[in-house]
Amino acid sequence: MAISTSVLLLAFLLLLALLLKPLAAKLHIPFAGLLVVTGFVGSELMVGLGYDTGIRYDSFHDLILIVFLPLLIFEAAFKIDAAMLFKHLLVILFFAIPVMLLSTFVAAIAVYYGIGHPTGFPWIAALITGALLSATDPVAVIEVMRKLGAPKRLCMLLDGEALFNDATAIVTFSIFLYIAQHPMEEITVMLAATRFAIVFFGGIIIGLFIGLGFLILSRLLKDYVQQAIVTLIAAYFSYILAEQWLHVSGVMAVLVTGLVLGRVIHHDFQYHEKQSFVDDFWTFNVYVAEALMFLLMGVTITVGMFTDNWLAMLIGIAAVLIARAIGVFGGSRLISLWPSVEPISQGYQRIMFVGGLRGAVTLALALALPLELDYWWTVQSIAFGVVLFTLLVQAPIITPLLKKEGLDETSE
Repeated sequence: MAISTSVLLLAFLLLLALLLKPLAAKLHIPFAGLLVVTGFVGSELMVGLGYDTGIRYDSFHDLILIVFLPLLIFEAAFKIDAAMLFKHLLVILFFAIPVMLLSTFVAAIAVYYGIGHPTGFPWIAALITGALLSATDPVAVIEVMRKLGAPKRLCMLLDGEALFNDATAIVTFSIFLYIAQHPMEEITVMLAATRFAIVFFGGIIIGLFIGLGFLILSRLLKDYVQQAIVTLIAAYFSYILAEQWLHVSGVMAVLVTGLVLGRVIHHDFQYHEKQSFVDDFWTFNVYVAEALMFLLMGVTITVGMFTDNWLAMLIGIAAVLIARAIGVFGGSRLISLWPSVEPISQGYQRIMFVGGLRGAVTLALALALPLELDYWWTVQSIAFGVVLFTLLVQAPIITPLLKKEGLDETSE
């Protein structure tokens, strides 16, 4: 595709997103879900008219993991209430690591026995599926929850879980994918656990050093625009250095970098124009990233996924719901036994269950599957089916559920 055509397509997609935003608000449906449906319908119309969108699954995978994901993770970490995050860090990490790993295995077991084809869909395929389906992405409902005045703690639990959860899912998926591609290599549980720890905590260390380095640079700059550009460079530098060069978790690196810069910049420039400008700059970045991401997500969906693998999709949806229910309801009871943890109410648990959507990371991981794996198409179809279900069925339930639970007004 020529550069001029790409730029024109980009401008058209952004214009479409601008027009759809008020429509979504008027119809009381999730903006992200409307974008996905619009992208899908638009691409099918273009194909039907004989036009090629020029968008391929492999390029979409790179767009999400290299272009969009660093922006989304950094913005969330940069703007997050650090004091509240650390206050609830134990609960957040509990859901993002052990509960996420449990959900992976529960979903894998459900998918494996649901499909019931050990030769065509072996255990390793089920484990890969379980890992990518465990990455939560509540972006489609968090904005709605905040507008309705949902309790800050509830929003923090969902948002914080997703931040750390993405890193856990990506590392776990990578380990299972490596095992699938090297079936003759003996990999023990201890070796896999060690690899997980190195990648996860290695990303934290890299993010801390990069965050402190760019923090020094940001304090040398007084110009608003320069300050904003420093944060943008820090986001991509930390992610790519960690993920592509040092082979540790890029998500954890950019998350920690965002926390460091956000904590200090917001502290240094409270009630200052500079803080407002940088925050607005990141609001703009994420609006563009999310709009393009969900529209392009719809473009990559094909009718063949529904006709060829509709049963596998339904099995995947059931597996995710079972795993999420066990993780949220069982995990909430368990973590509430900890002396310093405020019990998680039944209302909170129901919102966390419904709000555990799947999105960009799930699709990016599914699109990363090599074609030499016989089950790649099945796994990819399951991923798309689950993402669509959570965006189009679960997300719209959030508003009435919040009102039913009496959580639509700030209670904290």
